[in-house]
Amino acid sequence: MRKIYVMVGILILSITAYVYFQVKTPVAEESITYFPIAPNVNFTSAKTSLSIIEPSSLLWTIDSTLDRKAYLRQDAGFLYSNGRLIGELGDWKQTTSRLIQEKRIPIKDSSLFQAITFHQGELHENDGPIFSSQALSDDYLYVIPQDNTNRSFHSPKTKEQTEWKQKLDEQTERMLQYSWNKGIRHYTIHLNDYQAFPFTLFSEKAKSGLSGFSKAVTDRIVGQLWEGLYKNYFLGIKKADGTIVSPIGSTLPLILLAKNKSHLLVLTETENGEPILLRQMIE
Repeated sequence: MRKIYVMVGILILSITAYVYFQVKTPVAEESITYFPIAPNVNFTSAKTSLSIIEPSSLLWTIDSTLDRKAYLRQDAGFLYSNGRLIGELGDWKQTTSRLIQEKRIPIKDSSLFQAITFHQGELHENDGPIFSSQALSDDYLYVIPQDNTNRSFHSPKTKEQTEWKQKLDEQTERMLQYSWNKGIRHYTIHLNDYQAFPFTLFSEKAKSGLSGFSKAVTDRIVGQLWEGLYKNYFLGIKKADGTIVSPIGSTLPLILLAKNKSHLLVLTETENGEPILLRQMIE
């Protein structure tokens, strides 16, 4: 199963706390900042891939190329195993068009691996306005350790693979549903007011345009979402009390898009079980 659809229960109270996304002035540093999308600038390739190498390692690769050199090229990616974050990849370079990253991940247990990446190019022209170009890519892989080797597949082709897929899907969905429902209760979110999407599914839908939003507005929502995720999740989860904890071990976020199109929420849970809610306004 490429994406996991999770049904969450409707609970009523009022939201009590938020961690807010902030927009900063662009500088040439390790950061992602959304700028208006540049016309006629595109990624010629943007790819995230997962594959098995050696008996017990997963190779995670991110490779993207813009159709021209950019003032700043940046890629940031997340890797989840059975619904929990196990790795991050991030790189940035000036005056280049291509970025390539890879990381080897040891495999210990049967897993559903899900990887998602945001690719961005920041474009400066003389003293004029700053623009950007962006793209999303993703991959997933089911891995089953067996007889001192690791067997993998994207789509099941045998009865055994079908059974493993069902087992891993149900295991992951059960954990995420429990985590998200706990967060919904904690922040008392009125689910009737939102469309709920697992992070991977939201990104898949955003590639072709979010329902009810133009392509231009969808691009802005996605760009600003990743700006906030990078600063408040990738670099460390910023809690309501101002402290920062590692995102490793946190749950796959649930994206809650307000039906009135005013804002979206990002709901996750730290490794130690503390619910975290991020809020992004939609102008």
